[in-house]
Amino acid sequence: MGPNRTGSESHAEFRAANPACIGSPAPDPSSAEAAGGPSAPRPDLFDKCRGFTRAKEAQAAGLYPYFIPISGSEGTEVRIEGERKIMLGSNNYLGLTHDPRVLDAAEGAARTYGSGCTGSRFLNGTLDLHEKLERELAEYVGKEAALVFSTGFQTNLGIIATLAGRDDAVILDKLDHACIIDGAILSQANVYRFNHNDVAHLENVMQRVERELPRAGKLVVVDGIFSMEGDIADLPRIIPVVRKYGARILVDEAHSVGVMGPGGSGVHEHFGLSDDCDLLMGTFSKSFASIGGFAASTENTIHYLKHHARSLIFSASMPPYAVATVREALRIARAEPERRDRLWANQRRLKDGLEALGFNLGTTTTPVVPVIVGETQKTFVFWKTLFEMGVFTNPVIPPAVPEHTSRIRTSLMATHTGELIDEALEIFQRAGKKVGLI
Repeated sequence: MGPNRTGSESHAEFRAANPACIGSPAPDPSSAEAAGGPSAPRPDLFDKCRGFTRAKEAQAAGLYPYFIPISGSEGTEVRIEGERKIMLGSNNYLGLTHDPRVLDAAEGAARTYGSGCTGSRFLNGTLDLHEKLERELAEYVGKEAALVFSTGFQTNLGIIATLAGRDDAVILDKLDHACIIDGAILSQANVYRFNHNDVAHLENVMQRVERELPRAGKLVVVDGIFSMEGDIADLPRIIPVVRKYGARILVDEAHSVGVMGPGGSGVHEHFGLSDDCDLLMGTFSKSFASIGGFAASTENTIHYLKHHARSLIFSASMPPYAVATVREALRIARAEPERRDRLWANQRRLKDGLEALGFNLGTTTTPVVPVIVGETQKTFVFWKTLFEMGVFTNPVIPPAVPEHTSRIRTSLMATHTGELIDEALEIFQRAGKKVGLI
């Protein structure tokens, strides 16, 4: 894919190619609808809302899998309309959302600081808790400094849109998360994409950037763990290409912090490449059992983001209880490496079991274990069958994944027992046979 203002592809074409991020593309400027005129009806901004029927059709067919209210949770099991479900659809990798120590930390912070900060980090919303957490995170991931944002999505928006601008180039893996794509669009930089984990194609794209934008600053952005595939960025081969062309690299460790590496700090640590990654990003809504996100880099880079990132400056800060939750979860993750050992043992148990049953798991090597179905309707039917039999999973369809690769996404927790995983495997076997997948 080319840049959004130079080369063969326009910014509008880039947006049209990424409907998951921006909704429906704008009408063809040559069409009567776009041109207006006496015979054209006046457009109504809400026409698209009235015309959106896909979700209601799925609801009417009893195959709507989203926004399901959970009435109670014990972490690995949940209650929905009074029925027990095994939870295989959560990113609670270390199983800390119900840990008494984490809950006590949240309660203590709420009683000391109140329920919220009622302001942005830039003004009245910075607590000593935020700064303590930032120092702890920087030390954890091996960087000079860190900066805490209110959500992971806002973190990537803030990093990319602040550091890249109109004269720069942002180079994305085609399977990067939506918030990375939105950050690139918001930056108004020239956006290029390379095929997933394809280092030869990345080299070709970097050569194209050099030809078309010889004076551009360049930022390559990859996920550490790709959240719908379960595979990891090939950093040992990607980073030399990044360096060859004088670019910088941002690694999104949202699904890998707490999971990958000897100390659990992410894919950068897993490969021993912490010093070679210019920027790291992570979230708190997965292994750290809360909500929020962080950027980590050099002190100068973090200082710049702190004073220029609009998603930080113009958003209310993380509430005290959320910060305290992350601090305690981080402490536990570092003090109890056996949690990661249990997580990986559970990953092997589920992955090996699903493969033995004959399911297609794609390229996963992590606790994200997708079951590739292919056709969207069949994916919904498989999801509903699993759900009715007692397993909560997440169906993922295009454009979140490539066409014809719709899937059931599962993920493991350190707190899943072997008995629960075996029960889930037995249900997968029955459901897979019922819908004709195995």
